[in-house]
Amino acid sequence: MKKVRFIYNPSSGETQVTERLDEVVSIYQSHGFALSLYRLTFEGNYAHDMLAGLDDTFHHVLIAGGDGTVNFVVNQLKKAKIEIPIAILPTGTANDFASALGIPSDPAIACRSLLEGDIRQVDLGRVNGEYFVNVFSCGLFSDISQKTPTILKNTFGRLAYYVSGIGEIAKIRKMNVTIRTDGGDFEGSSLVFFVFNGKTAGQLRLAYLSEVDDGLLDLIIVKGDSPLETVRTIFQYFFLMGQTALPRKPKAYPTGVIHIRCSRIEAATDQPEPTDMDGQTGPDFPLEISCEVGALQILLPKSRKTQENRKTLLPLRGK
Repeated sequence: MKKVRFIYNPSSGETQVTERLDEVVSIYQSHGFALSLYRLTFEGNYAHDMLAGLDDTFHHVLIAGGDGTVNFVVNQLKKAKIEIPIAILPTGTANDFASALGIPSDPAIACRSLLEGDIRQVDLGRVNGEYFVNVFSCGLFSDISQKTPTILKNTFGRLAYYVSGIGEIAKIRKMNVTIRTDGGDFEGSSLVFFVFNGKTAGQLRLAYLSEVDDGLLDLIIVKGDSPLETVRTIFQYFFLMGQTALPRKPKAYPTGVIHIRCSRIEAATDQPEPTDMDGQTGPDFPLEISCEVGALQILLPKSRKTQENRKTLLPLRGK
């Protein structure tokens, strides 16, 4: 049987993976895979223990959790120079990266679709030497995931993010930033800026033109103009993008939002600002951000889009 390391976060998200462990193991065994489990607790020498014995004899690493869990495991794999594919069971609160990749939310359906899929290569973002899978951000709303208690995330799901976000509006504060990219520059006042590899943050489609395998990052800057314009921008952009009636690809970003597609970014500010990477604390300014093209091997379901529009770079090993 082919070996797979299964790393799961038992406290992540609305879907408690611990209740579905036997089902996941059963599905993998029926497909000829043997799982070795690691329960991620973030206590002790967890990074070393998590990767112990992991080498290229393993078919892939299965990660159960949200974007923060995926971020952590991917960074540890990169630091250890372990270049084997990953697969994601989206059991976190928002699961934005898995959503961008078309991975089903139900663990059993996800397992079957992944094991019948292909190994492909997608991009990663990198900032000051650390990787992010979905989005890097700075400014208003950027650290909501860090501030929202785990119990609220697990109990109320994405609603917990939205409630926390409303509370942040009262704390509106502009920042002065200088951003240089190979696709255009910005210098001035901003409420928040995002650098997307994926498409969504908190399931809001803030980067609806982004693709995870196009060799580019999508920089989105929400300008900090007059108070009236600021409030208008927030409602037009953040809240509109959460509506189900929104077209898949609106014609343009609203006034007050700048969109730049690029592969390299340098950012500086005249005041210290907290940053966020996939819901985890990010590095300090100044920032050097790049798109690492094809840096992540990942097991993905087959779909009409992947069959018609994406090139399969690696066949599923052992099939």
